[in-house]
Amino acid sequence: MGQASSLTPNTGDGLNPSTDPSDNNVETVTSRRLDRASHKDAQDTHIVVEPLPEVQDECSRNGKQVKHPKSIGTYFRDGRRKIDYVLVHEEVSLAPSRSRNHNTTIQSSLPLPFRPEEKSLQGGMRPTPLTSTIHQNTPKQNRKIDTRKTFIDKLKSQGIEIEEEFAEGKRTNVRFIKLHAPFPLLAHWAEELGFRARILCQAKAEEDNWSARLFKSLRLPNCFAQEIPGDPPKVCCTYPFRRSKIATLLGNLDSESYFTSTERSRIVNEILARTTYGDRRKGEVGIERLLKEGVYTASYPLHEGCFHRKVNGNEDQEKLNPRQILHGYWARWSKWSKYQPLDNVREYFGEKIAFYFAWLGFYTGWLIPPSIVGVLIFVYGLLTVDEDPASSQVCRSIGQYPMCPLCEESQGCHQWDLSDVCTYSKLSYLFDHPGTVAFAIFVSFWAVTFLEYWKRYSARLAHRWDVVDVEREEIRPRPEFALKAPSIATNPVTGIAEPAFPHSVRRKRIMAGVCFVFLMVCMVIIFIVAIIVYRIVVSIPLFQHETLKSQAQVIANLSGAVVNLVLIMALGRFYEKLAYKLTTWEMHRTQIEFEDNLTFKVFAFQFVNLYASPFYIAFFKGRFVGYPGNYLHIFGLRNEECSAGGCLVELSQQLFIIMVGKQVINNAQEILWPKVQAWWQNRKVEFTQDKGKSKRWEADYQLVENAGLFQEYLEMVMQFGFITIFVAAFPLAPLFALLNNIVEIRLDAQKFVCNTRRTVGHQAKNIGIWLRILEFLVHLAVISNAFLISFTSEFLPKILYQYEHSWSMDGYVNFTLAISPKGSMIEPCYYRSFRDEDGNLTAFYWKLLVVRLAFVVIFEHFVFGVCRLIDAVVPDVPKTLAIKMKRDRYLAKQILQDPEHHIRISECT
Repeated sequence: MGQASSLTPNTGDGLNPSTDPSDNNVETVTSRRLDRASHKDAQDTHIVVEPLPEVQDECSRNGKQVKHPKSIGTYFRDGRRKIDYVLVHEEVSLAPSRSRNHNTTIQSSLPLPFRPEEKSLQGGMRPTPLTSTIHQNTPKQNRKIDTRKTFIDKLKSQGIEIEEEFAEGKRTNVRFIKLHAPFPLLAHWAEELGFRARILCQAKAEEDNWSARLFKSLRLPNCFAQEIPGDPPKVCCTYPFRRSKIATLLGNLDSESYFTSTERSRIVNEILARTTYGDRRKGEVGIERLLKEGVYTASYPLHEGCFHRKVNGNEDQEKLNPRQILHGYWARWSKWSKYQPLDNVREYFGEKIAFYFAWLGFYTGWLIPPSIVGVLIFVYGLLTVDEDPASSQVCRSIGQYPMCPLCEESQGCHQWDLSDVCTYSKLSYLFDHPGTVAFAIFVSFWAVTFLEYWKRYSARLAHRWDVVDVEREEIRPRPEFALKAPSIATNPVTGIAEPAFPHSVRRKRIMAGVCFVFLMVCMVIIFIVAIIVYRIVVSIPLFQHETLKSQAQVIANLSGAVVNLVLIMALGRFYEKLAYKLTTWEMHRTQIEFEDNLTFKVFAFQFVNLYASPFYIAFFKGRFVGYPGNYLHIFGLRNEECSAGGCLVELSQQLFIIMVGKQVINNAQEILWPKVQAWWQNRKVEFTQDKGKSKRWEADYQLVENAGLFQEYLEMVMQFGFITIFVAAFPLAPLFALLNNIVEIRLDAQKFVCNTRRTVGHQAKNIGIWLRILEFLVHLAVISNAFLISFTSEFLPKILYQYEHSWSMDGYVNFTLAISPKGSMIEPCYYRSFRDEDGNLTAFYWKLLVVRLAFVVIFEHFVFGVCRLIDAVVPDVPKTLAIKMKRDRYLAKQILQDPEHHIRISECT
């Protein structure tokens, strides 16, 4: 027998194997099918298998690179046809193999259990009886086998070439179906899917960003740039792919190398998604539904070899595979300060993933200015804290102001002296001084400018990657939709009968989903109330303790923040699973509709889940307390007041614990969880063959399935909200975000390159719905900072007091204190409020309220007005880029009309 390069069933009755007449280069080898009628005795049942030579993948056990022919890695056994996709299904491992050689060329299409053959004395192959390992399939298993055969036959009828491998595992046996699409098939689908053909290419220009331009203008070496080995990414003039222009498009290129591996896998994935295996009207279409039904275990394109490099450092840099380049020049921690090789990321993973890393890198770079300014603001507070009149008056007021108890006197609480909170008064100044007001205005402008310039950068990337005209259109129903749809209807776009779901029922379900989101939001509010009660209950015994009474509120607030963080993480995970099930129940037809609705639900809940507690502390805590003799109560307990240093200090503590704590937990999960998943995956599919001899498709199957970008975007968008909405209370937030993102980029890069299977390189022209969410957060941040400065900060009360009473702030602390009404307390005491001796609000309070509301209106209109001006002055698409796009389209048409016409390459950049 010769080596088989494609699997084609032969009926054994003289019928010829089916081949693809459109491709004469396709090699096929006939295989025998056992005639069940002639094999009634199970003891005589056997199949013939052909052993493969012992080969290794390029990754040995110790991680060193091993030289090998390319046919062993990502090609068929003939060494010419590239593996574009792999389908996998598992079988029950019945008995230990007699041979350690676990890769076999299957010469039968019968779903029988088998073992590798043993060599006879003459060197030939001897069939192995299977009397002890015959396994009777259940009806469900037989249906899966028939479905797989139908699906494979449909793929072959379309021109897909197939080669099958078998791997024996300790718990399960695994079959790998390797798929290859020949060039005529790729060309057909490239035109069908609207691919754009590369016509005239040149090497990519230098990095186009503000830091590169700055170094170039200063004539300094760019310490962030790096040399990437291999062929540099090209920037090309493109034109819609047309098979009629193949001769012009190919030129001197080899047809097999014209399409990149990412483009090939995208085409094959589209073929797999559209191939039917049953009744189309019932939605029996596509690999995704087969995966959901368990017919196949996995489907994925292969990684381009191993990511490890030689440890001696003498390897030929030009011979590194794309995965090794990404690992060595992107995913390694030592490259944290270098520009990301976005073009290499795009060529390997596609535009959708590349846009995420482009946005993350752009966002991280833009965090540098607010981080520097935030640190300077904080340092300014440290240097001037001793000059603050308010905190100095508090520290000098020893014995002058006996303060009212912070809980009921009947519960054992006593008066305390204002000077006891001298330290907290100085601490509050670090986060509440004129510099923080200026910083809030600065961040508001920064956020708007950041989005405008991201749109410009995104437009340049979309043009460079040739996805400007990509539209988010999808007409294919989701597998879950097709599986559960109760009726059949004609698609008004395609005119094809397909699964349908009544619009009226879907609208009712969507409304029920909205009510469910509202219910979950109410649950979050209930938990916030529970935390409020917890802080009150915990603080009472602490107030009664002689040693801890001065730290009572701090301990209660910090422990409450930790409890809140735990609830946030737990509720977040719980709700994400519920939101996924709810969105599935709503029966959205396409994947895009499903993802957008899921994103909305999860973001709406996580927004309330993460920001509810900070919003409560910033705008509600301490405002509904009442006054001595007329305190307000919740569940029989006196409502909590702001801590001794004010609500802004407590808000800063809350933001630090939630934001930084969540970042630490998420990073720990991203480091540890993939290792746990990889261990479990390896344990589940552990092969009997030595790991050092595993093939590329086996090694990739042992990796974890890629979970996509949803969690990555959600984490970063929520972080963006923290550094914009509450920046007036926590000027160090941009710095912590910057440090986190430097780590996040490398963690995500390692996850995609090393720890997960390669994903299909989907196209995208921007970051999608997340841009609208960012714009919403920017507008909310402007309003939030306006109210934060007006109603939570002491900035406006100090300004008004200086204007009406004393520019030197003399007597300010005494002015902000009110004395308890007569008879309301055992002994007269002071409390923070603008009230008279009878508990009535003073005229100063109403003047301050007018000033606060006026400041909100002026601040909001001023910032939004400047933002609109920035939006008008800074167009989303730069003028030079618009001209360049028109020029490229013109050149592409000229080249196609006259291929012999020589155009200077420098004209097409």
